[in-house]
Amino acid sequence: MRLVSYRMEQNAGYGRIEGDRIVPLHRAPGAAPDLAGWLASARPDTALPGPALSEVELLPPVPAPGKIFCVATNFHEPSRTGQPDPDYPLVFTRFGDSLVGHGSDLRLPNESERFDFEGEVAVVIGRPGFRIPRDQAMAHVAGYACFNDGSVRDWQKHSTQFTPGKNFWRSGSFGPWLVTADEVPDPAQMRLETRVNGVVKQAISLADFIFDIPWLIAYLSSFSPLAPGDVIATGTPSGFGSTRKPPEFLTPGDTVEVEATGLGVLRNRVSAPE
Repeated sequence: MRLVSYRMEQNAGYGRIEGDRIVPLHRAPGAAPDLAGWLASARPDTALPGPALSEVELLPPVPAPGKIFCVATNFHEPSRTGQPDPDYPLVFTRFGDSLVGHGSDLRLPNESERFDFEGEVAVVIGRPGFRIPRDQAMAHVAGYACFNDGSVRDWQKHSTQFTPGKNFWRSGSFGPWLVTADEVPDPAQMRLETRVNGVVKQAISLADFIFDIPWLIAYLSSFSPLAPGDVIATGTPSGFGSTRKPPEFLTPGDTVEVEATGLGVLRNRVSAPE
């Protein structure tokens, strides 16, 4: 099942996709006010017809997650040959209003010209848990979506703390929809690819994770209870702009696409600073 959150004529809703239309789950009797609440509930359904995908503005699948954890340094790659694996991942957080949905513009900030892309796969929690054992972790997954951890590199490097460079308003994206876990029996079989203006910049298999999804859920839930709608962005491979020679940063008019097997294509254009 593919689930979306959307806005139409200033009204927000959520639903499941059937063909090229949305079945509005928020209209089902007893439905929660948002998709995170629906994931935590008995998940009431409806057969009511809804709008076409082309008629709505897609929001991030979970528009206001309680927590967004992002992971860095999480792939075995040729560039790491000879280096020992880290004992623990580098983890940082994003705020919900730093993300847009599929089709919305990413905002190039006024404060920097070093705006970068990072294609990732995001895990969305569907069942709450605290100190979740690794062998039970996947039972807490609602599903998966593409994620662009858009980064303002000079602000990221202001100190050892990544927060400023990872949270510029509308700098990242999440979507186009949430694909439920039953349709992704083995996330390790997914292949992740990031394109800028149609040119492949990043490509890797999720089988190359250093810290796999069950490990991340167990680790993160050791210190923070996880709730339905919480998001874990699992890390990006090499090839993002600041690592290229010469560096390749995003400019107005560029289009970034993040695609993962079975999850669709998350596409966003870069717009000029306001």
